[in-house]
Amino acid sequence: MLCIIQARSSSKRFRNKVLYPVYGEPIIQHVVNRIKKSKKIKKLIVSSSLEKSDDNLIAYLKKNKINFYRGDLKNVAMRLYETAKIIKAKVFVRISGDSPLIDPKLIDKAIKISQKEKKFDIITNVFPRTFPKGQSVEIIKTSIIKEYSKKFSKLDEEHVTRYFYINSNKFLIKNFTSTGKNKIMKLSVDTKKDLKKILKKFDNKKFKKYSI
Repeated sequence: MLCIIQARSSSKRFRNKVLYPVYGEPIIQHVVNRIKKSKKIKKLIVSSSLEKSDDNLIAYLKKNKINFYRGDLKNVAMRLYETAKIIKAKVFVRISGDSPLIDPKLIDKAIKISQKEKKFDIITNVFPRTFPKGQSVEIIKTSIIKEYSKKFSKLDEEHVTRYFYINSNKFLIKNFTSTGKNKIMKLSVDTKKDLKKILKKFDNKKFKKYSI
């Protein structure tokens, strides 16, 4: 299974956050490290933009031999589609680059569902959301992005799966839910304030070993 990490450096609320160091490594490296612990992910690509603002990110990825693709900054949906199409992936896992605590067990759970029930267009844990932000996992059929992209608004292009959730009656969507802990705490890093809250709760050891 292919995993695509969508990442950019031009976030207005926290610029260059994907390269911000946390316990000796940039946030993007923590995301990569956690995904590599998945038992079912075979290929991993960071999907970023062609903008100059992402040159430093790409330089880091090159230096650390992490696969990447560069596409349109604002049309994230087509960027992910193009990333998946390069290696002819019929489906892919979508993970955000601001999720340094993403649990590989959740990724494997979603993939296991996908392997058993191939009829679904999207397998997700955010429709409705019962896991914390920063633990979002989506498996998307590559073809549906291309097929419906002409109907996407600018907001749909940026948020990729928004169109499918709004029009959920037209698609086969499987959602899996949480019955455990940590349903409320935000674990994604949108701002420096978010990061401070996370680091206040997790020391280096807990940060690296966190699991849902």
